[in-house]
Amino acid sequence: MIINQEDVMYIIAGLGNPGKEYMGTRHNAGFSVIDELADKYNISVDTAKHKGLIGKGVIAGQKVILVKPMTYMNNSGECIREVMDYYKCDIDDFIVIFDDISLDVGKLRLRAKGSAGGHNGIKSIIAHLGSDKFKRIKFGVGTSLRTGILQTGCLGNFLQRNMQH
Repeated sequence: MIINQEDVMYIIAGLGNPGKEYMGTRHNAGFSVIDELADKYNISVDTAKHKGLIGKGVIAGQKVILVKPMTYMNNSGECIREVMDYYKCDIDDFIVIFDDISLDVGKLRLRAKGSAGGHNGIKSIIAHLGSDKFKRIKFGVGTSLRTGILQTGCLGNFLQRNMQH
């Protein structure tokens, strides 16, 4: 079967936690990237559906669905599974963006597959999709966090100097 590239729809999900108290936190880097994509490509990510907020649009000539799961980070897979099933999206056409404390602020790391690496949102997605073979973009949020303050640090806001990157 030949698939016309125009018929492919990509699902791009950014992980984070819903609520004003989490806006701008390091752990919500995925939401922030989705917001930037939405602004740049004039896509409204405001339709409440499938346990998340979604928006449909076109980026670089490709149909996309931008997704912000509203299930809280640790249950992100619930939303992703529902979106993937509803739109009959192949796992090869799914991309997830999330925070990574092992990368310097603003640095990116691309992976075609892999383990959760201790990230609970990715653990949830792997569990719900039954596979770790999906594309991911890890967004660096800094390595200055010490053991014991990881949760506080991830849920902390970026320093103003970090926002310049």
